Parts: sequence; structure tokens; C-alpha cells
Amino acid sequence: MGNSVFIVSGEESGDLHGAALIESLKRLMPGVEVAGMGGERMRWAGLTGLDSSDVSVVGAVEVLEKLFVILKRFRELKRLVTERPFDAIVLIDFPDFNLRFAKKARGLGIPVIYYISPQVWAWRKKRIRKIARLVDKMLVVFPFEFYLYKEAGVDVEYVGHPLADIARCGLTRGEARSSLGLSPDDTVVSLLPGSRTGEVKRMLGVMLESAEKIRAGLGNGKKARFLIPAARGLNDAFFDGLMKGEHQDVRLIRDSMYEALRASDASVVASGTATLETALIGTPMVIVYRMSPVSYGIARMLVNVENIGLPNIVAGARIVPELIQNEASPENISREVLGLLRDEKRRARMVEDMTDLRKNLGRGGAADKAARAVYRIMRPEIRDENGVINWISQEEPVLRK
Repeated sequence: MGNSVFIVSGEESGDLHGAALIESLKRLMPGVEVAGMGGERMRWAGLTGLDSSDVSVVGAVEVLEKLFVILKRFRELKRLVTERPFDAIVLIDFPDFNLRFAKKARGLGIPVIYYISPQVWAWRKKRIRKIARLVDKMLVVFPFEFYLYKEAGVDVEYVGHPLADIARCGLTRGEARSSLGLSPDDTVVSLLPGSRTGEVKRMLGVMLESAEKIRAGLGNGKKARFLIPAARGLNDAFFDGLMKGEHQDVRLIRDSMYEALRASDASVVASGTATLETALIGTPMVIVYRMSPVSYGIARMLVNVENIGLPNIVAGARIVPELIQNEASPENISREVLGLLRDEKRRARMVEDMTDLRKNLGRGGAADKAARAVYRIMRPEIRDENGVINWISQEEPVLRK
């Protein structure tokens, strides 16, 4: 009996989680074939099909700038999914694209599983009704999402957040610094400007200006080092073009994001998945973000949450400062970072709050649980000794404060 799964991801974080899912599917179903669209990690894990690196954007204006490429990828995916039969389709986040693709999949009669929910709890909540029509199974990563979908009548399963397994560093701060060639006496700040070309172009310059002000504000002869853990999909030439020459004590870091965060005294992080990763590593941070004025105006009308940073949303309180749009200025960013560096009690309180986040992210094994859910959809005929379908156990979410 053949097993084939079609997976669609369009962003750096989705590529990370998609790769882990593919590995889990391989362990569960040896010989499984996986096709669709994803990034470098998913292709290394065994996915065949399209590269997603040129379709990842945020904001209405930014989408319009890449609309031709996005529509081309959509047509190519429709062709791929009809070339041969698939047992299931798994859509990972990337909602505007993936919900349209779910409608196409519905017409083919292929079961659709959605892994990592669109942020319906933050904006465009009415999408839940559309999801209920188009998706056979929602696999959610936050406990509050489970109850939201369950109340709406959607077939939902909580698997926990995959970052609970991934965002870990086994090194002490001293060991992490040694691995990166940093002095124990340096003040180290990580700058994470995002994973998409557009957001890095908007954020990196502001972060570098902030770094100059942080360096000047330290005083007392203290030496500052700044690390930029680069996203996989962005090459060194791209960063060199944006940095426009040398910046004193600023280093681009490859494939060592968690080590860089562990080595850091503080971090400046563009809003997105990286904020949750930073919180799980336990590095004090300031969340920042900028988008085009038009996109920001549209977002202000649609978004109905007080906080935009994932650590604050999961915690249900602002445990990490947020500087958005015009507030994300070099002056404000440097003031917040210097405040963290100087106030040990504030840093300790933030680290404690971030440590508590892990309680709301499940007991681990999210990718394996998601793979088992896909397996149950693909093989509903499997029964236990009592004739009960879907015998593989599911985790019930627990909301913790």
C-alpha cells in the first residue's frame, strides 16, 4: 500500500516545522512520499516540488509586490497535486495562500489537515467558518486555539508547539560565548531582524542604529558585541548590501541562532516565531516591528489583540516590551535594551516569566503527534482490539497561568 502526502509551507518557520513533520512521517510510514512546496529544510528532509523562498511576505502592499510570483506558485502547486493521487494534504500556516489551496483540494476529494493555525484569534476571526468548510482536521499548537475551534464545531486536535522540542540550547552562557569566540566580559546583544527579505530590509537598519546607541550608552569602557543570527534563506551578500560596509563589533552568525541567544545578555527581535524561540531560550528581549504605512493601517483596522508578540499572547500579559511601527525607533529600542542591561531584577523577572511559557506549549513531541494525526486521517480503517477507530492517543490541552 503506497503512502503519499502533499505538504504546503511558505515561510521560514513553516519550513522548520514542516521538516520535523516529514521526519516523523518517515518514521511512522517508511517509504512515504512527500511532495508540495517548502524551503531548504523540508527539501533536505525529502520533499520534492517547489521552493517557497520567494513567496514569503507580510502585509498587503508587500503581497502585491510579489503577486505574480505567488500566483505562479499557486498554479504550479495545482498542477502538481493533480498529477498523481495523494492520501492527504497538509497545509502549514501561510493562511491566505493555504486556505485558497484548501478549496482546490476540496474539489479533488483529498483530506485536508491544517497544521499550525492561522491567527484567527488575533484578526479576521470569521475565517473559522471558512476553515470549518474546507479543512478536515485542525492541528493546533496553543491550548486556547483548541477551545476556540472546538467551540466553533471544527474537528480540532491539540499537539503542542513544535518549538518546545526545537528551541533548546544545552550550553551555558559561558560555553556558548566560547563557541562563538566571545569574551566572558563582553556585553552581547543579538539582533534578529526577521526571516523575509522585506522585513529584514525594514528592520536591520533600525537595529544597527540602535546598536550604535547601545554601545555609546554602556559607558565605563564596557565592550559591546552584536550578533545577527541570519535566516537560512538569506545569503551573506544580501546582508552585506544592507549593512553597507563594516559595522564595529557586529557579526553575522550562521546556523547557531540558539547559541547566539544563549550567549547574549539581551536581544532585539522582529515580531514573529523568533520571539517565541528567544523566550524559550530565556534571553531577555525587546520585540520590534515595522511594515509599510498602508499595510500597518490595514492591520490596525483588522487586528483585535492588545499584544502582537507571541510570548505576550501566550502569557496573556505583556511580559516583554513591544515597539511597533514609529515606536520602533533607534532611540526607543536602545533605551529599552539599556534598561534591561542595567536592571538585573527586571531581567530576572522577564526570564522567570519566559520560563513559565513552556508550560503552555505542551509536553513535547508535537511533530510526532501531528504525524500520527495525519496517519489517522489517511488510514481511518485502523482499529484497536475493541474496534475503536483512531486508537493513537491524543493530548488534551491544559491552560496554565
